[in-house]
Amino acid sequence: MTDAVSLKPAVGRFGVWLGTRRITADLAEQIEALGYGAAWVGGSPDADLAWVEPAAARTSSLQLATGIVNIWSAPAAAVAQSYHRVEANYPGRFLLGIGVGHPEHSDNYRKPYDALVDYLDELDAASVPTSRRVLAALGPRVLKLSAQRSAGAHPYLTTPEHTAAARDLVGNSVFLAPEHKVVLTDDVDKARRIGRQTVGFYLGLRNYVNNWRRLGFGDDDVREPGSDRLIDAVVAYGTPEAIAARLNEHVDAGADHVAIQVLGAGGEDELVGALRELARPLGLTPKG
Repeated sequence: MTDAVSLKPAVGRFGVWLGTRRITADLAEQIEALGYGAAWVGGSPDADLAWVEPAAARTSSLQLATGIVNIWSAPAAAVAQSYHRVEANYPGRFLLGIGVGHPEHSDNYRKPYDALVDYLDELDAASVPTSRRVLAALGPRVLKLSAQRSAGAHPYLTTPEHTAAARDLVGNSVFLAPEHKVVLTDDVDKARRIGRQTVGFYLGLRNYVNNWRRLGFGDDDVREPGSDRLIDAVVAYGTPEAIAARLNEHVDAGADHVAIQVLGAGGEDELVGALRELARPLGLTPKG
């Protein structure tokens, strides 16, 4: 399975990114009802993927995706077994996002590119189709690998400029689904403060810092706590209409899908409220 995939996953134009390692069935049902096409579960979900079936059972078309399974903590054989279990019960409803994590947070870290290739080889051997997996990809080398060994790329914490460059690199047939953070407030200071609470963590991770440097950010931008320019680039805020316009910049730059991470929501009710406010300016059609 080394050929580029021609058929892109059907996940809709916009989805929801959650950093919780799982999604409840109730939340999945509400996300689908608002018209979002996918729910991406981050935080390095466990290899058993036990949360997928309950969420799929309460929804009819919502795509459930990992954003991402960490290759250091979720063995490929176990992930493949879970994938086939989910696929047997809910065909075409699960998309496997895979990534290498961070060298700063793993005792067993080795060359990430080589480790990722080995992991993909194991998934191939276990008959996990390239059409139902995507790679967390920032730099050119892994973006190219995503085009060769998966349906495409799920870049995290990037900008529309990165999306445009990635599209130019991988071509039009490759699936491209960036994540982008949002804060529903037009209080600039509050939005930046909330943004820094999340983005600050990544200022200590060299793969993200290197990617921002490739995008033209300098030492002053990537030094803690992060410049206003950097925060404004990776965190959209303002009115729902202003946020929707920013997210659509990814689409205009070549994204097939944008995974929206809402910051500052205190719980599921606040999250759903924010997603409801965004749904109309994003052009989503409620279901049911």
